Amino acid sequence: MEFYNAELVKRIGSIMLKAGKTLSAAESCTGGLVGMLLTSVPGSSQWFKGGIIAYSNTVKTDILNVSFSVIEENGAVSKETVLAMAAGVRKLIGTDFSVSISGIAGPGGGTTEKPVGTVWIAVRGEKSVSAETKRFAGKRDVVRRKAADYLLEKLYAFLKEEVK
Repeated sequence: MEFYNAELVKRIGSIMLKAGKTLSAAESCTGGLVGMLLTSVPGSSQWFKGGIIAYSNTVKTDILNVSFSVIEENGAVSKETVLAMAAGVRKLIGTDFSVSISGIAGPGGGTTEKPVGTVWIAVRGEKSVSAETKRFAGKRDVVRRKAADYLLEKLYAFLKEEVK
């Protein structure tokens, strides 16, 4: 099953290049998939500077500077956590824009409040920030691919509004 849209990444890259802006990513549940998709397009090194796979809470707190209390009070899969992850990776790598994602890909780990397939994403720019949750159905790999693709769609929409 193929979800990836290379044309979407090319459009993201075109916006970034024309504006002279850079992007970084902080990923948890996707384990580097967002970075892989972004770098699948030749020339992406001109605007995508890198990312952090923050799979454990320790990496979220120690590397991305997400407050332990944010994770303790809201969980690793929460609006507050992805907002902090996006802020942390943007500052750490020194980019204009950043994205972050944290979720429960399954098959275990879900709860009544946050079932398997629950994903939070954030996009942070120079002027604004956006965060939202989405639930994806399917097995682990399907959830991860759908989540990564959805993040790219939200990034593209965000950039069209933010970069004018």
